[in-house]
Amino acid sequence: MTVEYRCPICSEPLTRNGNSLGCANRHQFDFAKEGYVNLLPVQFKRSKQPGDNLDMVQARRAFFATSHYQFLQQSLANLIAYKSPNTVIDLGCGEGFYTHAVADALGTNSHVYGLDISKPAIKYAAKRYAQPKFSVASSKDAPFNNGFADIVLSIFAPVFATESARLLDEQGTLIVVSPGPNHLYELKQQIYENVHLHDAPECPEGFNQVEQNLIQEVHSIETDVIFHLIKMTPFAWKFKPSHFEDLSKQTHHDVTLSFLITQFKKN
Repeated sequence: MTVEYRCPICSEPLTRNGNSLGCANRHQFDFAKEGYVNLLPVQFKRSKQPGDNLDMVQARRAFFATSHYQFLQQSLANLIAYKSPNTVIDLGCGEGFYTHAVADALGTNSHVYGLDISKPAIKYAAKRYAQPKFSVASSKDAPFNNGFADIVLSIFAPVFATESARLLDEQGTLIVVSPGPNHLYELKQQIYENVHLHDAPECPEGFNQVEQNLIQEVHSIETDVIFHLIKMTPFAWKFKPSHFEDLSKQTHHDVTLSFLITQFKKN
């Protein structure tokens, strides 16, 4: 049986045989018991365990177990469902919080793929969510043919413009989710004297921006939950024990959650 993936080593089509995928050049990749396939050959890794480690994945899962990011999750799923795509690829999907919501919104008539270089993240995603197809793979060299997708997603992840353009068909859309100007403003005040607002994402080379929407809410968040949120941020290393101690003086904090959803089309 031929499947949708191509070999990450030689780009030949992969065929499933039992619990493995193989190509004509005899490169073989096994499915894990959780249902994902590892398409990141060891020679392509820059470290022993690339991507987010287990602690980071667990922090995100603890935060996503709350309702605070559901308004972003649902807005994104509704936007994509409205477009009725046949195939969606979520590049850098993490533990699948957004990927599975998109798959649920689209139903069985569409194909949704999530990939990430973090094995702990993909393992958790595949174990928890049945419908999307998950793989450990590189977003810089995704294991799919040219023009395979109607929509490519990049959610709080680096945007690889050339690879995204390759993956999209001629009418396809690149959707980038990034922090809005005031995202986590109150938390950043804890560690910076002068808080700089987030910039909107630049238009990737080879694309035109066609639409951008800002969604924003202020949530009262329990302090314990905020600690998980901080671990998800790029500035987590800036938080010192004294900062956490100051936050612990209150049971809840008002925090601005702000996101930009930007759509791009190929030139």
